[in-house]
Amino acid sequence: MSSHPIANLQSALEEAVTLGIFPAAQAVVMHRGVQVFGGVAGNVTGDTRFDLASVTKVLCTTSLFLRFWTEGKVGPETPVARFFPGSPVGDSGATVADLLYHRSGLPPFVPFFAEALSSTPELLEPSCPSATRARVREQVIQAAARTPLAIAPRTGTAYSDVGFILLGEILARVGGASLDVLFSRHVAEPLGLSARFHRLTDFPTDGRVAPTGATRPREPAPGQEGLWGELPSRPAVPGEVDDDNAWVMDGVSGHAGLFGTAVDVARFGQAVLSGCAGEPSLAPGPLWHRALASDPIVQGSTRSMGFDSPSQGLSSAGHFIGDTPPGAVGHLGFTGTSLWVDLRRTLVVALVTNRVAHGRKELRIREFRPVFHDLVVEALGLNDLTPKAHG
Repeated sequence: MSSHPIANLQSALEEAVTLGIFPAAQAVVMHRGVQVFGGVAGNVTGDTRFDLASVTKVLCTTSLFLRFWTEGKVGPETPVARFFPGSPVGDSGATVADLLYHRSGLPPFVPFFAEALSSTPELLEPSCPSATRARVREQVIQAAARTPLAIAPRTGTAYSDVGFILLGEILARVGGASLDVLFSRHVAEPLGLSARFHRLTDFPTDGRVAPTGATRPREPAPGQEGLWGELPSRPAVPGEVDDDNAWVMDGVSGHAGLFGTAVDVARFGQAVLSGCAGEPSLAPGPLWHRALASDPIVQGSTRSMGFDSPSQGLSSAGHFIGDTPPGAVGHLGFTGTSLWVDLRRTLVVALVTNRVAHGRKELRIREFRPVFHDLVVEALGLNDLTPKAHG
């Protein structure tokens, strides 16, 4: 370990690669708007794009919601039934806010890709026509809309990929363009991000991408065993989205699909802080404050609009991030990615890895994340804040 505390972050990344926790990683730390650390480990460079997985939910989907909320095109109380009439979630009276807070009652996960690959195995062929991919994508959206509720809306929190698949489609309809185009136009370009979706029918050839899984479809994640039967498969194409539901949606969805760097994720985190400070950053300050406030309906929820906050006990954010009002917001990604924004400390920590390249049962990222975030706070001498109201 180096005598300079900030260098311990680089050592931690390199040690994790050596231990096989993940093959590669990037991390960026920003404090008070200044980058104070940037590191890479493994066979990657600073411009290698990582599959951001569910970080897509905030970086793309929540961001576009804020943009269109600002423009008056959609709002928290917009009914889901306006876009999906006759759907279980629409008929229940659920709103866009219910989707954002993960309180719509939709289940966490449905293997839509299983039916898609069974009925349309040509999806696995590189020559699969774009019209076929577009047709299957629409079928998945309609299947998501038909999904029965797991619980009644607003009675509890059920983190739901299904809800964000529908939310992504709602925003595409509101914005009058595909989700990847809207993200590029309204988020990536204004914030100067290299992040983008890897649409299969417009597959990128630029830059390096950190590898994830070896086969398509992927093996079941822990807890998903037995949810679908035997399916046709092939070796995975590097750079294609890891998430199988996003993959059968041509790589573009509101729940997953973005690829980007730790710099991209950190710049977005800084945009969150800038927005809260009243600077023009995707949305006005009052909307940012409303979006980041805890769910006012479901008691004890850690969710805000798209974002999560550190849970009680041992959180992936560690012992310090979010321990002082007004707390912290962030999100995790299944591939081994994360963003945490400490609103009191004006601290942004972006960590992106490709831990799933060692198999979906490699879960030591869960122990690594809190240790890494504690090292960040300690290295900057921010671990001894006296809790007080934000002002």
